[in-house]
Amino acid sequence: MRWTGYDYAAAGMYFVTICTDQRLPLFGDDTDDGIALTEFGLLVHREWARSALVRPEIALDVFVVMPNHLHGLVIIAPPDSVGAHGRAPVPQDAAANPGPAVGATRAHGRAPLQRPPRSLGSFIAGFKATTTVQINELRGVPRTPVWQRGNHDRVVRNDEELVRIQDYIATNPLRWPADRDDPFAWALEGLTAVRP
Repeated sequence: MRWTGYDYAAAGMYFVTICTDQRLPLFGDDTDDGIALTEFGLLVHREWARSALVRPEIALDVFVVMPNHLHGLVIIAPPDSVGAHGRAPVPQDAAANPGPAVGATRAHGRAPLQRPPRSLGSFIAGFKATTTVQINELRGVPRTPVWQRGNHDRVVRNDEELVRIQDYIATNPLRWPADRDDPFAWALEGLTAVRP
């Protein structure tokens, strides 16, 4: 879900949710002790954690791989601060000054014709492509969808919202029995799903 007019290459923190195709539980199984990640889930966990090493413009905060989705907080560093370590402080209010819309959308409503480099969209597309190829190699089924098209994201607006989102992500496995069919559960009570 894109926030119309927002520059997703802008420095800031983003709450991201990516779901499996048809919400199939490829990444984990229920156990008495919670969720046990499958081989595919461990691969997704490893690749997400590795993302900050291969993309110097991003840093990662808390994330969780669930049976049919992933939640994570992604920080995009200001362009002039990206160096060898790729880390930068998060702006206090990244959403206060949204920039112009980036990229032209195809007539069928799919991804932009060209994703800006060092943008959230570029990162997510690369992550999905990498994990899809690896998972399909393991399953022996080339060109089979692993992920739903698109993703859900929210620009983190302030410290209070950040704390609620971090808690939501960290405690998501505890809620799995109740929200297995609705990974968004828009259970971030007090956060409106409507973009300003």
